[in-house]
Amino acid sequence: MKLASLKKGRDGRLVVVSDDLAWYADAGQIVPTMQAALDNWAYAAPRLAALAEDLNHDAIPKERFHERDAASPLPRAYQWADGSAYVNHVALVRQARGAEMPDSFWHDPLMYQGGSDAFLGPRDPIPLGDPAWGCDMEAEIVVVTGDVPAGIDAVTARDKILLVGLTNDVSLRGLIPAELAKGFGFFQSKPSSAMSPVFVTPDALGDRWKDGKLHGALCVDLNGQPLGRADAGVDMTFDFGALIAHAAKTRDLGAGTIIGSGTVSNRDADGGPGKPISAGGLGYSCLAEVRTVETIQQGEPKTPFMQKGDTVRIWMDDDRHHSIFGAIEQQVG
Repeated sequence: MKLASLKKGRDGRLVVVSDDLAWYADAGQIVPTMQAALDNWAYAAPRLAALAEDLNHDAIPKERFHERDAASPLPRAYQWADGSAYVNHVALVRQARGAEMPDSFWHDPLMYQGGSDAFLGPRDPIPLGDPAWGCDMEAEIVVVTGDVPAGIDAVTARDKILLVGLTNDVSLRGLIPAELAKGFGFFQSKPSSAMSPVFVTPDALGDRWKDGKLHGALCVDLNGQPLGRADAGVDMTFDFGALIAHAAKTRDLGAGTIIGSGTVSNRDADGGPGKPISAGGLGYSCLAEVRTVETIQQGEPKTPFMQKGDTVRIWMDDDRHHSIFGAIEQQVG
């Protein structure tokens, strides 16, 4: 089933969305919000699934679903932890800097704890106070967990995944070096992220969901031009079970925890850095990787970061070219 939150107050109004994203039915008679559903998933999930079945068969009253009316499915969450599962992306960045790649990066996931008190809706603008901050998109996959006990193993952790979606994990690249130099991680350089209009249960993804990974092209357009079509199921060093187990090594994770994959990144078929779509490659999910490849190949970056007025669109289609999660469409404001 597909779930969304229409904009209402801080936590939105939970609705069930039809498989084709055209219609919705209010879920308030079951649970009022997404977090309430996650807190009591054993009770809410079968009832929400029955509502979704009735909606898809035109058995109940329905209303048109407009993605512009959607908040983030979880407008705020108890926890947002973002990994870097596509180690190819990290390796390229370090290569461009002339820095050695620690072998541990291939066995122990990188992860930071982001701000989760105010996610952006899928059509909300990206606020940018200063163009010198270097505004960048990061197209990623996210999962939402139920309650996860500390010390869980990576395989069992896959069963704790309740929902799957997309995010634009906005980065301010110009602020990152000074923050990392302090040795205490990201903060100012990681403003609010935006989430896809709907989150989807793994069972509704069919063969797209396999071995704790979402398979398929994650599409990114910048100012209406194709930027990325990387396959989210390829070159993912750590599946979501591994990321969840990493986050839960020393602590429980509460229901509604969002875990991100990090920037989706594919190497080229020849094993080298990914190529632009215009050159027959799969492109890139963030501008930092574009600039990294330019630095490796040309000695310096050529592509600028996003400026005010630029637009980014992030989505994933199914095999019939229908959107699975809806689209994140944002303009830099």
